[in-house]
Formats: sequence, C-alpha cells, structure tokens
Amino acid sequence: MTTQRQALRRSKSNRMIAGVCGGLAEFFGISSFWFRLAFFIAFIPGGAPGILIYLIAMIMIPSE
Repeated sequence: MTTQRQALRRSKSNRMIAGVCGGLAEFFGISSFWFRLAFFIAFIPGGAPGILIYLIAMIMIPSE
C-alpha cells in the first residue's frame, strides 16, 4: 500500500515572510511554530546561518 505525499511548496495561507516555515509544516504535518522556532534559533549566532538557510529554501521551494 502506497501513500501519496503532498509536494513541498511554500505556503500562501500559513506565511509570515515567504511561506517557507508554513510550507515545511504542511509537508511534514506538524505545527509551523516548530519550524519558526528552529529558524529563530539558527538566527541567534550572528544571523548568517539562519538567514542563509532560509534564503536558500525560499529560492529552491516553489510557491503554491
């Protein structure tokens, strides 16, 4: 039995900036709060790691 998974897309309804966290949350079936918290923690050590990861995800993940 195979289950079909929804494609990873940036969310248009669950977004704060570009919908990356909302899209990841919808894809994995968990609250977007956890992805936002993870990106916030990645922003803390100087900001560069979190911003870079977010920008790469924003460019690579297509919008809905």
